[in-house]
Amino acid sequence: QVQLVESGGGLVQAGGSLRLSCAASGRFFSTYTMGWFRQASGKEREFVGLMRKGGGATIYADSVKGRFTISGDNVKNTVYLQMNSLKPEDTAVYYCAADAGLAPRTTTLSYDYWGQGTQVTVSS
Repeated sequence: QVQLVESGGGLVQAGGSLRLSCAASGRFFSTYTMGWFRQASGKEREFVGLMRKGGGATIYADSVKGRFTISGDNVKNTVYLQMNSLKPEDTAVYYCAADAGLAPRTTTLSYDYWGQGTQVTVSS
């Protein structure tokens, strides 16, 4: 019933920018934490950032802090991940996810719903 669909991935050179979108099937941003995760080839899925329920405060992993920004459009039921100053180390499949918990969490196990992912490749 709940569906999340990512888009906006692609190939970009180091130093460039991309904006990823996560479209939700329902207007639930007021009750769900929205998170972004990524998984590089052969590695564990890792936390990138999140937006608290209600579209308030955001939290970011140290590896992307200052370069990535999460925002939301409640009218369009869409959250965004703006990625600037991209590095080859950012290459991964990026996933959005929704967490019904009361407090924001950064572990993959905490999230209830997941999109199918979108590939981001950063060349040197």
